[in-house]
Amino acid sequence: MTENDISPDVTFGSPASGAQLEQAAKALRENGFGVEIVDTLPEARRVVNQLLPMDRDIFTATSETLRLTGLAEDIDNSGRYRSIRAQQLEWDFSSEGDTMRRTRSAPDVVVGSVHAVTEDGQLVTASASGSQLAPYAAGAAQAIWVVGAQKVVADLDTALRRIRTYSYPNEDVRAQQAYGQPSVIAKILVISREVFPGRATVVLVREPVGF
Repeated sequence: MTENDISPDVTFGSPASGAQLEQAAKALRENGFGVEIVDTLPEARRVVNQLLPMDRDIFTATSETLRLTGLAEDIDNSGRYRSIRAQQLEWDFSSEGDTMRRTRSAPDVVVGSVHAVTEDGQLVTASASGSQLAPYAAGAAQAIWVVGAQKVVADLDTALRRIRTYSYPNEDVRAQQAYGQPSVIAKILVISREVFPGRATVVLVREPVGF
């Protein structure tokens, strides 16, 4: 069996309990993150729209969570926000790729999701290209993550197992449908603490969304 033949471990698609969600939220706050807990996807959409500035450049990481909540549509297509993706929609990567890389690595705001949140307050994200990891880690002045309850796991080992056995197989199917090529786990970012007060906010949703 190759990496691309893995079937998703569906146990990682079930939402964590209320107690697990509260424990993760408590730990995240202790680790320097702002945390909002909401019940539904529309509530998550409302909260994030309230957090977003109108006068700053915003980069949306490629994310099923942002698509399913409607946030990708709000940020990139509504015209209400200064969307980097919208600004660069007609750009030619072969000639403008370096500028695209720089602006997307250090936007004023990045909005996305992660693949796992541990109960001790760590955020874990895997990527093929790594394009979202620079703004997640430090490049963006403000970071907002929307995270479904099924992504809350006990510890880092479980988070990595979730990525390999659930997030990756689902993302591989999406990548092949969207881009005509398989995905790969090339880079993994673990954020254990946020040292800049007010920079990072995690919106935890009590229902599952995304991979």
